[in-house]
Amino acid sequence: MLTHEQRAIVKSTVPLLEAGGEALITHFYKTMLAEHPEVRPFFNQAHQANGDQPRALANGVLMYARHIDRLDALGGLVAQIVNKHVSLQIEAAHYPIVGSCLLRAIREVLGAEVATDAVIDAWAAAYQQLADILIGAEEQVYAQVAAAPGGWRGLRAFRVARKVPESAEITSFYLVPQDGGALADFLPGQYVGLRLVVDGQEIRRNYSLSAAPNGREYRISVKREPDGVASGYLHDRVHEGSVLELSPPAGEFVLSASQKPLVLISGGVGITPTMAMLDAALPSGRPVHFIHCARNRAVHAFRTDVDERLARHPQLARFYVYDEHLQEGPEAEEIQDTPHDQGPHATGLLSSAHLAEWLPPSRDVDAYFLGPKAFMRQVKRQLRELGVPESQTRHEFFGPAGSLD
Repeated sequence: MLTHEQRAIVKSTVPLLEAGGEALITHFYKTMLAEHPEVRPFFNQAHQANGDQPRALANGVLMYARHIDRLDALGGLVAQIVNKHVSLQIEAAHYPIVGSCLLRAIREVLGAEVATDAVIDAWAAAYQQLADILIGAEEQVYAQVAAAPGGWRGLRAFRVARKVPESAEITSFYLVPQDGGALADFLPGQYVGLRLVVDGQEIRRNYSLSAAPNGREYRISVKREPDGVASGYLHDRVHEGSVLELSPPAGEFVLSASQKPLVLISGGVGITPTMAMLDAALPSGRPVHFIHCARNRAVHAFRTDVDERLARHPQLARFYVYDEHLQEGPEAEEIQDTPHDQGPHATGLLSSAHLAEWLPPSRDVDAYFLGPKAFMRQVKRQLRELGVPESQTRHEFFGPAGSLD
């Protein structure tokens, strides 16, 4: 239990975290991943290399220190962490490893003169408080999901029933339970965790569910990333009949029940959860404005799927923006021969003028957007400038969370 004095000490370290939190967390990760190989599978090394993961955790630690005496001010941060941990199957036994390495990093980076015994004791108590909160919340989710119809705890074997290319970069995997049992429902926008063993190395990844729940199968749609270990493995070495291990659906970026017009804005592979949201929303008759941005037609996944929904759902409006026109060649000719393909509605970057034209006349909408961070930062600013209430906009990061401000 944190004492008043310990809370004051933790808050006094906020300026140090503001100035050097990222360096401290980078040192923490270097120590932990070197000395505790058992936790390496839970961390994407690409996010370590580009600094996204240390930056995200440093921001989380800073936010926790700032609000140590009023944790409700953390808002959705705790729920976000809990959902990520549940999808990766983080266990209570992992927390002492993180705690000991974090305290050691505080001592080694700040030095003994600053990181006194009192400071270390205060942060040890603060960490334990946070660990207890997360462990308790995660246990609730684990138990809830396991008790639901078709639910399970831990990892479950799924067979790849179909493998379908959706674009030059994105391939869908249709997954059915290997045991033939019931399949847990999920909320549109959620993701599942995968455990893969690639060349003897275990790795964990999260992938959005890209089709609305149907009680029979899950669909994930994976973009091949340059030098991506997991995506490369799935594209090249996983085939129909292969078996994958999945953790149950998780995630707080979900489609909320509403009759307000729905605006779905995506960039690149950010289209994957919006497809599940689209199919869940259309049967209700709710107006949907679907806006997708891609580099060109070759890498635009699900275009035919969305276009075919237009004839059945007159309340659907869809708009596409391409960075560039597809160059001439066999691939371009094949795409131009497909039905409904009349080119993009705009080229270049998504602009405020585009959104002003394509949004409903009333800005009283529910808007969901996701894609690369720079894209989301731009969309957030544009929606705010166009008068969409910020409380009615939602976004999610593919990977470590960051700031869009």
